[in-house]
Amino acid sequence: MQRILSSQLPAQVGSTVRLAGWVHRRRLLKSVAFLVLRDGGGLAQVVVAAPAVRAQVEALTEETVVEVVGTVVANPAAPAGVEVVDPTVRPLGPPAVPPPFDLYRPVLTAGLSTQLDHAPVALRHPTRSAALRISAAAVSGFRATLDGQGFVEVHTPKVVASSTESGANVFALDWFGRPAYLAQSPQFYKQLMVGVFERVYEVGPVFRAEPHDTARHLAQYTSLDVELGFVADHRGVMAVLRDTLAGMVATVADRAGGALATLGVTVPEVPAEIPAVHFTEALKIAGAPADEPDLAPAHERALGEWALREHGSDFLFVTGYPMAKRPFYTHPDPARPAYSNGFDLLFRGVELVTGGQRLHRHADYLAALAARGEPVEPYAGYVDAFRHGMPPHGGFAIGLERFVARLTGAANVREVTAFPRDLHRLTP
Repeated sequence: MQRILSSQLPAQVGSTVRLAGWVHRRRLLKSVAFLVLRDGGGLAQVVVAAPAVRAQVEALTEETVVEVVGTVVANPAAPAGVEVVDPTVRPLGPPAVPPPFDLYRPVLTAGLSTQLDHAPVALRHPTRSAALRISAAAVSGFRATLDGQGFVEVHTPKVVASSTESGANVFALDWFGRPAYLAQSPQFYKQLMVGVFERVYEVGPVFRAEPHDTARHLAQYTSLDVELGFVADHRGVMAVLRDTLAGMVATVADRAGGALATLGVTVPEVPAEIPAVHFTEALKIAGAPADEPDLAPAHERALGEWALREHGSDFLFVTGYPMAKRPFYTHPDPARPAYSNGFDLLFRGVELVTGGQRLHRHADYLAALAARGEPVEPYAGYVDAFRHGMPPHGGFAIGLERFVARLTGAANVREVTAFPRDLHRLTP
């Protein structure tokens, strides 16, 4: 008999079925016992009346893996309106050692640190696994949207020879006796691949050796990177980003509806045109000094409240960041050279995306590095490609974990990360 999932039970009323999963909970009443089985499809209620089977169930511990064979009957009070009766129960392994918290409770009562210490079992809780299902759906929507617009998925190195983009904020390692570094982003490589495919994207880990100890930062996170050629300026990049976000949100709603319901989350609407303000105007809205070179988290929150109040939007573009705060490869605004053709996208008052138009002429790269007092040599393999003809291009990067945290209302990005890596955590 082929195994089915608990989510398939409503279509099997009257049939004998085989389920397999984990003992989620046991309720031992005087005349009957209930075994709640958890599998990849959800929960199934198994009704146990036979004394011998009841004795088996009483001996089981939560999280023991078992197989159940029984008959499916309708019961409006049971999960999904069905339950399994007259079962046989067979353990598929030794009795499990129960985790240090109850997975059958609606909310995990353990603190986040304890959950992370015991992540392999904490992630089994429906609220924790729901966030990961949403994450998977978001990536699926990201890929599908860009595939539909002629983008090609690429895979770039995560070990690099030079600590280029942000100097000391990299993890050094030994590469067969030579110094090497974990890549902070695929930025240089995805730009080079524009010269091959014109439109590319990547889903992969990035590493930031920055000593942040906040609820929104990780030392390793998943970056959804996009780069496209033949743009007029940063606005073409922003249009692709808007469509990509809409595709991600739509796919989450379509493929992760159960996970959204578990967390009590409603997906936001992505406006047909996301409101945008220039950096100088953003400072005024946030009540920041006019000479402020960047937006602090408090400024971002104020801007998020303003966007929701004035435009009914959870999203807001801030364009024209000062060139002094943007990487050397950022294209300046031709009309206001002190400001860039770069942008951030705020999602519910938190920076989610950084992007913009890039330089594409070799001479401009040499000038940009010289203006910052940086040598060309560490960037030679990257800069040299621009001698061979590169189109005007731009791109962006979305932090996946931060997107899911904002979408679900998680207070800490670690709540939606399977095995987070940060300033303090390297295991499990």
